[in-house]
Amino acid sequence: MIHEIIDVKTPGGKETGKLYTYFWSPSQELDYGKKRPVILLCPGGGYERTSDVEAEAVAIRFLSMGYHTAILRYSCGKGIHYPEALLQLAASVALLRSRSTEWGIDRDAVILQGSSAGGHLAASLGVFWKKNPEIAERLGMPAEDFKPNGLMLSYPVITSGEFAHKGSFMTLLGDQYEEMKDEMSLEKQADGDVPPVFLWHTLADKTVPVENSLLFVSALRKAGVSVEFHLFPEGKHGLGLADRQTSKGGSAAQPLDCAVWTELAKNWLMRYFPWYGEE
Repeated sequence: MIHEIIDVKTPGGKETGKLYTYFWSPSQELDYGKKRPVILLCPGGGYERTSDVEAEAVAIRFLSMGYHTAILRYSCGKGIHYPEALLQLAASVALLRSRSTEWGIDRDAVILQGSSAGGHLAASLGVFWKKNPEIAERLGMPAEDFKPNGLMLSYPVITSGEFAHKGSFMTLLGDQYEEMKDEMSLEKQADGDVPPVFLWHTLADKTVPVENSLLFVSALRKAGVSVEFHLFPEGKHGLGLADRQTSKGGSAAQPLDCAVWTELAKNWLMRYFPWYGEE
Protein backbone atom coordinates (compact mmCIF):
# COMPACT_ATOMS: atom_id res chain seq x y z
CA MET A 1 0.00 0.00 0.00
CA ILE A 2 1.12 3.53 -0.73
CA HIS A 3 0.24 5.41 2.43
CA GLU A 4 1.31 9.03 2.66
CA ILE A 5 0.18 12.08 4.63
CA ILE A 6 0.37 15.13 2.39
CA ASP A 7 -0.07 18.75 3.39
CA VAL A 8 -2.75 20.59 1.41
CA LYS A 9 -2.08 24.32 1.42
CA THR A 10 -3.92 26.62 -0.96
CA PRO A 11 -2.89 30.09 -2.19
CA GLY A 12 -3.94 32.62 0.42
CA GLY A 13 -5.23 29.88 2.72
CA LYS A 14 -4.91 30.36 6.48
CA GLU A 15 -4.76 26.66 7.34
CA THR A 16 -3.25 23.43 6.03
CA GLY A 17 -5.37 20.36 5.35
CA LYS A 18 -4.05 16.81 5.44
CA LEU A 19 -4.53 14.27 2.65
CA TYR A 20 -4.15 10.65 3.75
CA THR A 21 -3.60 8.22 0.86
CA TYR A 22 -4.47 4.52 0.80
CA PHE A 23 -3.38 3.40 -2.66
CA TRP A 24 -2.81 -0.06 -4.06
CA SER A 25 0.83 -0.64 -4.88
CA PRO A 26 1.48 -1.29 -8.58
CA SER A 27 1.40 -5.01 -9.38
CA GLN A 28 1.59 -6.85 -12.69
CA GLU A 29 0.00 -9.84 -10.92
CA LEU A 30 -3.04 -7.97 -9.56
CA ASP A 31 -3.92 -5.22 -11.99
CA TYR A 32 -1.81 -5.85 -15.10
CA GLY A 33 -0.80 -2.21 -15.17
CA LYS A 34 -4.37 -0.90 -15.22
CA LYS A 35 -5.11 2.42 -13.58
CA ARG A 36 -7.66 2.33 -10.78
CA PRO A 37 -10.34 4.89 -9.89
CA VAL A 38 -9.75 6.83 -6.68
CA ILE A 39 -12.34 7.67 -4.03
CA LEU A 40 -11.59 10.81 -2.03
CA LEU A 41 -13.41 10.88 1.32
CA CYS A 42 -14.67 13.98 3.13
CA PRO A 43 -15.70 13.00 6.68
CA GLY A 44 -18.52 14.87 8.41
CA GLY A 45 -18.52 16.75 11.68
CA GLY A 46 -20.70 19.82 11.19
CA TYR A 47 -17.74 21.76 9.72
CA GLU A 48 -16.37 21.80 13.27
CA ARG A 49 -14.18 18.70 12.95
CA THR A 50 -13.64 15.68 10.69
CA SER A 51 -15.15 12.55 12.19
CA ASP A 52 -13.19 9.31 12.53
CA VAL A 53 -16.44 7.37 12.07
CA GLU A 54 -16.60 8.45 8.43
CA ALA A 55 -12.92 8.25 7.64
CA GLU A 56 -10.47 5.33 7.77
CA ALA A 57 -12.94 2.44 8.12
CA VAL A 58 -14.87 3.67 5.09
CA ALA A 59 -11.66 4.20 3.12
CA ILE A 60 -10.43 0.68 3.91
CA ARG A 61 -13.79 -0.83 2.91
CA PHE A 62 -13.57 0.69 -0.57
CA LEU A 63 -9.85 -0.11 -0.75
CA SER A 64 -10.80 -3.77 -0.21
CA MET A 65 -13.07 -3.50 -3.26
CA GLY A 66 -10.07 -2.61 -5.41
CA TYR A 67 -10.30 1.16 -5.44
CA HIS A 68 -7.61 3.63 -4.47
CA THR A 69 -8.87 5.76 -1.58
CA ALA A 70 -7.81 8.93 0.20
CA ILE A 71 -9.15 10.96 3.11
CA LEU A 72 -9.07 14.73 3.24
CA ARG A 73 -8.88 16.07 6.78
CA TYR A 74 -9.95 19.51 5.62
CA SER A 75 -9.53 22.60 7.77
CA CYS A 76 -12.63 23.53 9.73
CA GLY A 77 -13.76 24.74 13.11
CA LYS A 78 -13.69 28.05 14.91
CA GLY A 79 -12.47 30.92 12.78
CA ILE A 80 -12.14 28.81 9.59
CA HIS A 81 -14.81 29.60 7.04
CA TYR A 82 -15.83 29.22 3.41
CA PRO A 83 -14.12 28.74 0.99
CA GLU A 84 -11.12 27.29 2.87
CA ALA A 85 -12.29 23.65 2.92
CA LEU A 86 -13.66 23.81 -0.63
CA LEU A 87 -10.35 25.10 -1.98
CA GLN A 88 -8.48 22.34 -0.15
CA LEU A 89 -10.78 19.73 -1.67
CA ALA A 90 -10.36 21.17 -5.16
CA ALA A 91 -6.58 21.26 -4.71
CA SER A 92 -6.63 17.63 -3.54
CA VAL A 93 -8.54 16.52 -6.64
CA ALA A 94 -6.04 18.39 -8.83
CA LEU A 95 -3.14 16.76 -6.95
CA LEU A 96 -4.55 13.27 -7.53
CA ARG A 97 -4.79 14.02 -11.25
CA SER A 98 -1.34 15.59 -11.47
CA ARG A 99 0.29 12.49 -9.92
CA SER A 100 -2.01 9.96 -11.58
CA THR A 101 0.82 8.25 -13.47
CA GLU A 102 2.93 7.86 -10.33
CA TRP A 103 0.01 6.52 -8.25
CA GLY A 104 -1.71 4.46 -10.93
CA ILE A 105 -4.89 6.56 -10.85
CA ASP A 106 -7.40 6.81 -13.66
CA ARG A 107 -7.50 10.58 -14.00
CA ASP A 108 -11.04 10.39 -15.42
CA ALA A 109 -12.33 8.52 -12.38
CA VAL A 110 -11.89 10.77 -9.34
CA ILE A 111 -14.94 10.20 -7.14
CA LEU A 112 -15.78 12.22 -4.03
CA GLN A 113 -17.42 10.50 -1.06
CA GLY A 114 -18.82 12.75 1.63
CA SER A 115 -20.82 12.16 4.80
CA SER A 116 -23.06 14.70 6.56
CA ALA A 117 -21.28 18.09 6.41
CA GLY A 118 -18.56 16.32 4.42
CA GLY A 119 -21.34 15.46 1.99
CA HIS A 120 -22.07 19.15 1.68
CA LEU A 121 -18.40 19.80 0.97
CA ALA A 122 -18.18 17.05 -1.66
CA ALA A 123 -21.45 18.12 -3.27
CA SER A 124 -20.29 21.75 -3.22
CA LEU A 125 -17.36 20.91 -5.47
CA GLY A 126 -19.68 18.83 -7.63
CA VAL A 127 -21.96 21.85 -8.01
CA PHE A 128 -19.45 24.70 -8.10
CA TRP A 129 -16.43 23.26 -9.95
CA LYS A 130 -17.52 25.06 -13.14
CA LYS A 131 -20.19 27.40 -11.83
CA ASN A 132 -17.93 29.32 -9.45
CA PRO A 133 -14.91 30.77 -11.31
CA GLU A 134 -13.39 31.93 -8.00
CA ILE A 135 -12.13 28.39 -7.34
CA ALA A 136 -10.08 28.27 -10.55
CA GLU A 137 -8.89 31.83 -10.02
CA ARG A 138 -7.74 31.19 -6.45
CA LEU A 139 -5.96 27.96 -7.36
CA GLY A 140 -4.52 29.29 -10.63
CA MET A 141 -5.61 26.34 -12.73
CA PRO A 142 -8.38 25.39 -15.17
CA ALA A 143 -11.59 24.05 -13.63
CA GLU A 144 -11.18 20.71 -15.43
CA ASP A 145 -8.17 19.97 -13.19
CA PHE A 146 -10.37 19.73 -10.09
CA LYS A 147 -13.62 18.55 -11.65
CA PRO A 148 -14.97 15.49 -9.79
CA ASN A 149 -16.17 12.63 -11.98
CA GLY A 150 -18.73 11.33 -9.50
CA LEU A 151 -20.24 11.93 -6.06
CA MET A 152 -21.15 9.41 -3.34
CA LEU A 153 -23.04 11.07 -0.51
CA SER A 154 -24.04 9.61 2.85
CA TYR A 155 -26.87 11.46 4.69
CA PRO A 156 -25.54 14.78 3.30
CA VAL A 157 -26.18 18.30 4.53
CA ILE A 158 -27.67 20.04 1.49
CA THR A 159 -30.25 22.71 2.27
CA SER A 160 -30.03 25.87 4.34
CA GLY A 161 -33.82 26.25 4.28
CA GLU A 162 -36.61 24.70 6.36
CA PHE A 163 -34.84 21.36 6.85
CA ALA A 164 -31.34 22.74 7.42
CA HIS A 165 -28.75 21.54 9.86
CA LYS A 166 -28.25 25.17 10.71
CA GLY A 167 -25.12 24.66 12.79
CA SER A 168 -23.19 23.37 9.78
CA PHE A 169 -23.99 26.47 7.74
CA MET A 170 -23.28 28.87 10.60
CA THR A 171 -19.89 27.27 11.25
CA LEU A 172 -19.06 27.14 7.54
CA LEU A 173 -20.02 30.74 6.81
CA GLY A 174 -19.40 32.64 10.05
CA ASP A 175 -20.12 36.33 9.48
CA GLN A 176 -21.13 35.49 5.89
CA TYR A 177 -24.07 33.37 7.05
CA GLU A 178 -26.95 35.69 6.19
CA GLU A 179 -25.31 36.83 2.96
CA MET A 180 -24.37 33.38 1.63
CA LYS A 181 -26.76 30.83 3.14
CA ASP A 182 -28.95 30.70 0.03
CA GLU A 183 -25.93 30.31 -2.24
CA MET A 184 -24.70 27.40 -0.13
CA SER A 185 -28.11 25.69 -0.28
CA LEU A 186 -27.07 23.24 -2.95
CA GLU A 187 -30.50 22.19 -4.19
CA LYS A 188 -30.75 25.75 -5.51
CA GLN A 189 -27.45 25.50 -7.39
CA ALA A 190 -27.54 22.10 -9.10
CA ASP A 191 -27.29 22.14 -12.89
CA GLY A 192 -26.32 19.83 -15.72
CA ASP A 193 -22.60 20.10 -14.95
CA VAL A 194 -22.94 18.07 -11.74
CA PRO A 195 -21.39 14.60 -12.25
CA PRO A 196 -23.33 11.36 -11.60
CA VAL A 197 -24.48 11.03 -7.99
CA PHE A 198 -25.08 8.13 -5.60
CA LEU A 199 -26.61 8.98 -2.23
CA TRP A 200 -28.38 7.39 0.70
CA HIS A 201 -30.22 8.58 3.79
CA THR A 202 -32.48 7.24 6.55
CA LEU A 203 -36.00 8.30 7.47
CA ALA A 204 -35.02 8.20 11.14
CA ASP A 205 -32.25 10.79 10.82
CA LYS A 206 -33.25 13.58 13.22
CA THR A 207 -30.03 15.58 12.87
CA VAL A 208 -29.96 16.05 9.10
CA PRO A 209 -33.51 15.35 7.90
CA VAL A 210 -34.00 13.17 4.84
CA GLU A 211 -35.48 16.18 3.04
CA ASN A 212 -31.88 17.29 2.44
CA SER A 213 -31.38 14.34 0.10
CA LEU A 214 -34.90 14.49 -1.33
CA LEU A 215 -34.48 18.13 -2.31
CA PHE A 216 -31.12 17.43 -3.94
CA VAL A 217 -32.43 14.40 -5.83
CA SER A 218 -35.33 16.47 -7.17
CA ALA A 219 -32.98 19.25 -8.28
CA LEU A 220 -30.60 16.79 -9.95
CA ARG A 221 -33.46 15.09 -11.77
CA LYS A 222 -34.69 18.43 -13.11
CA ALA A 223 -31.16 19.22 -14.29
CA GLY A 224 -30.89 15.88 -16.10
CA VAL A 225 -28.12 14.53 -13.84
CA SER A 226 -27.89 10.78 -13.31
CA VAL A 227 -28.72 9.98 -9.69
CA GLU A 228 -29.17 6.79 -7.67
CA PHE A 229 -30.90 7.25 -4.30
CA HIS A 230 -31.48 4.75 -1.49
CA LEU A 231 -33.77 5.52 1.43
CA PHE A 232 -33.72 3.29 4.52
CA PRO A 233 -36.34 3.35 7.31
CA GLU A 234 -34.01 2.97 10.30
CA GLY A 235 -30.73 4.43 11.46
CA LYS A 236 -29.67 7.56 13.28
CA HIS A 237 -27.34 10.20 11.90
CA GLY A 238 -23.59 9.70 11.50
CA LEU A 239 -23.53 5.96 10.87
CA GLY A 240 -20.38 5.64 8.79
CA LEU A 241 -20.47 2.03 7.55
CA ALA A 242 -23.60 1.40 9.67
CA ASP A 243 -22.03 -1.74 11.12
CA ARG A 244 -19.91 -2.77 14.13
CA GLN A 245 -16.73 -1.18 12.80
CA THR A 246 -18.12 2.33 13.00
CA SER A 247 -20.47 1.91 15.95
CA LYS A 248 -19.73 3.33 19.39
CA GLY A 249 -21.15 0.08 20.69
CA GLY A 250 -18.40 -1.92 19.02
CA SER A 251 -18.96 -5.66 18.91
CA ALA A 252 -22.20 -5.33 20.90
CA ALA A 253 -23.85 -3.24 18.19
CA GLN A 254 -25.89 -4.87 15.44
CA PRO A 255 -25.43 -3.90 11.80
CA LEU A 256 -28.37 -1.99 10.38
CA ASP A 257 -30.17 -2.74 7.13
CA CYS A 258 -28.55 0.36 5.63
CA ALA A 259 -25.11 -1.25 6.07
CA VAL A 260 -25.70 -2.62 2.57
CA TRP A 261 -25.00 0.88 1.21
CA THR A 262 -21.36 0.08 0.45
CA GLU A 263 -22.34 -2.87 -1.74
CA LEU A 264 -24.94 -0.73 -3.51
CA ALA A 265 -22.25 1.91 -4.00
CA LYS A 266 -19.89 -0.71 -5.40
CA ASN A 267 -22.49 -1.67 -8.01
CA TRP A 268 -22.88 2.00 -8.90
CA LEU A 269 -19.12 2.46 -9.12
CA MET A 270 -18.72 -0.54 -11.42
CA ARG A 271 -21.41 0.88 -13.70
CA TYR A 272 -19.67 4.23 -14.11
CA PHE A 273 -16.04 3.56 -13.16
CA PRO A 274 -15.17 -0.08 -13.89
CA TRP A 275 -11.52 -0.97 -13.64
CA TYR A 276 -11.56 -4.74 -14.09
CA GLY A 277 -13.59 -7.25 -16.07
CA GLU A 278 -13.84 -8.15 -19.70
CA GLU A 279 -12.01 -5.91 -22.15
